[in-house]
Amino acid sequence: MEFSREKIRQIRHLMILAAVLVLAIIYSEKVFQGLAFLLGIASPFLVGGIMAFVLNIPMKAFEEKMLRRWSGKSAEKMKRPLCLVFSIIAVMLVITVVIGTVVPQVVSTATEVGKKIPAFTDNVLEKLDRLVKDYPELAEQIEQLEKMEINWDSVLGNIIGFLKNGAGDMLNSTVSVASGIISGIVNVVISFIFALYILAQKERLGDQGRRILTAYLPEAVGRKALEICSLLYRNFSSFITGQCLEAVILGTMFVVSMTVFRMPYALMVGVLIAFTALIPIVGAFIGCGVGAFLILIDNPLQALWFVILFLVLQQVEGNLIYPKVVGNSVGLPAIWVLMAVSLGGSLFGVSGMLFFIPLTSSCYALLKESVNRRNAGKRLLAMPKAEPQGQAKARKEKASREKSAGKKGRS
Repeated sequence: MEFSREKIRQIRHLMILAAVLVLAIIYSEKVFQGLAFLLGIASPFLVGGIMAFVLNIPMKAFEEKMLRRWSGKSAEKMKRPLCLVFSIIAVMLVITVVIGTVVPQVVSTATEVGKKIPAFTDNVLEKLDRLVKDYPELAEQIEQLEKMEINWDSVLGNIIGFLKNGAGDMLNSTVSVASGIISGIVNVVISFIFALYILAQKERLGDQGRRILTAYLPEAVGRKALEICSLLYRNFSSFITGQCLEAVILGTMFVVSMTVFRMPYALMVGVLIAFTALIPIVGAFIGCGVGAFLILIDNPLQALWFVILFLVLQQVEGNLIYPKVVGNSVGLPAIWVLMAVSLGGSLFGVSGMLFFIPLTSSCYALLKESVNRRNAGKRLLAMPKAEPQGQAKARKEKASREKSAGKKGRS
């Protein structure tokens, strides 16, 4: 049996692919180490791409709505830098409002807690003395503990050894933490500069990407890849917009409800919950913990009522507002939104929650399109083929002549 050149080429490619997969399985540990090394090198650029994607949403809104009437070459040259500056200022303003609202209140509460600690300690000691007087057995146990002989030399030696080892570990930890902070700052600066370059020439980069796909992929595959990329972009941008809108709605609900019930720290808790609610479904629980702690310092009973209020509003938000707002923004039914959050959180934590909703929405849209196309094709095959009008008329005339001839034969 002879094979064509095309068949031989396909077999050769399959053999090379199988050999590569076998080698990757055998040296999987080194492969993963190499991937981790490459990911570490590329991480500033990946973070820069994420920054550019997030900043592009307000920048695009400024370009299309705020400065849409600007025309001319000079105006077009100034529009992009101005919108980029406006978007950076908007993001920094949101972060400043959150920090300026939450941090001073947390600091003042911590100071108040520090002032209340001595009174709390005196109260605990007083209760312990009363407990010892009421239960003499405890006093006997304490006396027996005082009579126990303790090898103070051994204890002192252990303390000195711990301090020696701890000093070295502390020095190493300090050096590693300092180097990590410096490295993190450098990576953030590189990522930010990379994001600015992407936003400054995003049309050119998009055109280059399309040309690369059309150059190295078949026409149908390249067109489908561009459709998938466009779908992913729409879903991710709609998800970020819907998530921010949902966070604002939830924070407003807490500010209004806490003000109505005269609970303290209404504005601060509302802003904090709105900020942490950017993490899907479970992010608001972080704000609930901080808010409950702050209210607990002033009034423990109000802290209990705050937790009850949070659970009620969280149920309303999680079952009604979130699936409707975020689900509608990405075109995903409510049940699939909840499933995507649960699955993404179980696999990849917070980042999985953020990425799985638009990713699931894109897969849902592609699957829906494929299912509708296949069902439409099957319905067309199942339908009887329509005869041409002339053939149908001739067939009916022939059937009538045969029928009349049969009647004459019987007569």
